[in-house]
Amino acid sequence: MREPRRRSSLAGGSPRARWAIFVLLVTAAVVYVYPFVIQVANSFKTDGEATRSGMSLLADTWTTAAYTTLFSGSAFPRWFANSVVVTLFVTAGRVLFGSMAGYALARLRFRGRQAVFAALVGVMAVPGVVLLIPKFLVIRELGLYNSYPGLIVPLLVDAAGVFIMKGFFESIPVSVEEAARIDGAGAFRVFWSVVLPMARPALVTIVILSFQGSWNELSHFIVASSDPSLVNLTKGVAQLAGGGLGAGNQYPLKLAAATLMTIPVAALFFIFQRRIMNTSAGAVKG
Repeated sequence: MREPRRRSSLAGGSPRARWAIFVLLVTAAVVYVYPFVIQVANSFKTDGEATRSGMSLLADTWTTAAYTTLFSGSAFPRWFANSVVVTLFVTAGRVLFGSMAGYALARLRFRGRQAVFAALVGVMAVPGVVLLIPKFLVIRELGLYNSYPGLIVPLLVDAAGVFIMKGFFESIPVSVEEAARIDGAGAFRVFWSVVLPMARPALVTIVILSFQGSWNELSHFIVASSDPSLVNLTKGVAQLAGGGLGAGNQYPLKLAAATLMTIPVAALFFIFQRRIMNTSAGAVKG
């Protein structure tokens, strides 16, 4: 009988307080979403109208000229394809290597384990911009400059992903793995067939973070290539923002590119948002 009381107390409070919280949350949501709505609305305006009335959600003349120009008068399709290729490989690599490294740090006992974990935490504390020049030198010396491996390989492992997976694996009871070992399963078999399926919420989290991180990455691609055929969306949209397709403000063109760039990440988050919220859920339910 205690559980209903707890729920009722959580849902309690005066109607005025609940309405105040509701209004506050709606206001915060509107403030957060409004710039994106402005972005989409202006992408369907003419250049002159977007310049004159950029804050208006309504247009005198609705047009898809900006989107037509992107797909027929620019290298946007190529940029999009490059981003898709790099993001898929990077996401798959981070999920695989991050989960394996996280499991090794959480369960395997080897000399230097604590030092490796300390180094991992230290890497997370280093700003990425500090490593740009060393990264460029390494990529060039290995002969990976201006190539897909140069865009992909340096991003395949992410310290934050390893950290997240290690924490989740440590929340899984050791007894689950011991039962599998009694049946004769080795370390990799236990990891792949027993532990990894139980870490699905953490894996979804890594997929979303890796997809978003690699899709929106810019600094690495700046130092990894200069070939126009390897330009990805972030570099391409940055070129558009700098007037890469001619003179004028070109607000609809830039905002249309930004809108199309936002859609895959937004769709991925909305599809898996319920799963990512369960990352801290227990691995074994009583």
